Amino acid sequence: GYTGLSCAIHLAKEMGLRAVVLEANRVGWGCSTRNGGQVQLSAGRLSRLEWIERWGVDVAKELHAEILDAFDVFRNLIHSFDIDCDVQDGGHLYVAHRAKFLPKMESESRVSNDIYGYKTRMLGRDEVHRDYVCDQEAAGAMLEPDGMSIHPAKLAFGYLAMARRLGTKVYTASPVVRSERHGKLHYLHTPGGTIRARSVCFATAGYTSPGLHDLTKHRLMPILSNSIVTRPLSPVEREACGFKTGIPITDTRTLRHYYRGLPDGRIQIGTRSAITGADATNKKHLDRLINGMHRKFPALRGIEIDFSWWGWVDVSHDMMPRIYQPDPTQSVFYAMGYGGNGVMYSAQAGRRLAQLVSGMGKIPNLPIFSSALPSHGILTPFRRIGQRAMYCWYGLKDEVL
Repeated sequence: GYTGLSCAIHLAKEMGLRAVVLEANRVGWGCSTRNGGQVQLSAGRLSRLEWIERWGVDVAKELHAEILDAFDVFRNLIHSFDIDCDVQDGGHLYVAHRAKFLPKMESESRVSNDIYGYKTRMLGRDEVHRDYVCDQEAAGAMLEPDGMSIHPAKLAFGYLAMARRLGTKVYTASPVVRSERHGKLHYLHTPGGTIRARSVCFATAGYTSPGLHDLTKHRLMPILSNSIVTRPLSPVEREACGFKTGIPITDTRTLRHYYRGLPDGRIQIGTRSAITGADATNKKHLDRLINGMHRKFPALRGIEIDFSWWGWVDVSHDMMPRIYQPDPTQSVFYAMGYGGNGVMYSAQAGRRLAQLVSGMGKIPNLPIFSSALPSHGILTPFRRIGQRAMYCWYGLKDEVL
């Protein structure tokens, strides 16, 4: 995936170290292709206002600087290696899907502008429709200056080509079925052979098996997300939907919708899905997403859906990622917990992992680098019950209350 490949790239390019990447399936099989291609100035699920509430202004401003640096790292990876991943640049549009959410959005914009010096701009419904998209739910929006859309698979395979050019060995269909440590060496056993390594980085995100390693066990809450892509729209349909931009768009639902216009005239839209994997193929989840698209764009009623997929999002229990060495006596590291905002930040996370492994480079003194992913501990078996209840509550807050 993105993080592991970025780590290997930076180890080779900046530290002169050789890495081996083990993929359980094929490259990008998990989150790195099962996403909406949205590149935003974020990492994790907390907003900039919530950073201040949790850690105070000084730490929040340093975290903002880290995310800005991450965006530069992401851009440089794409441009320095000429990765053709259908970039559509120009910012990120955060849409208030009901008027009641506008006051909070305006507070977020003021905090961003006044405290972080990051110049966002509030837009009215008419301006959103005139200049960006005719989302019929939009009561207004906040425009962030940084954001872009990309083709997820083209980015993943661009990283793969880059890593291999730098000498990285990538083995697909090689799940780690057992991990052992003898002395200073780790032995990673796969069905096709065993890798011996001085350091191990886990970048398995929403596809982290509970039995993979004790240090990663139950550190994430995998959440399902659905996504669909329409057939190419006709000129009349495109005019009715009013897509004048290809930048990423998200709305203010807790169970948010994320959507964008693709370069070939299709519309992609996604949202949260089933509670459990066993229920993931239930048609009601696809129907709910299609109905959500219809509320935003009534002209698309009855339109054919050419592509549909679902996959696991790696949500941490405190809604923020970690890039960390959980046990100083073991050369084991992980980077995960992006909460659906990892397309951009995974490039930086891979770089920070490489710095941790090599001991080279200065890593900021921030909570995401200095503490482990929290665990639900003995409550882990009951998480899905809580999730089901919270989804009902979020649905009421998003649509009714």
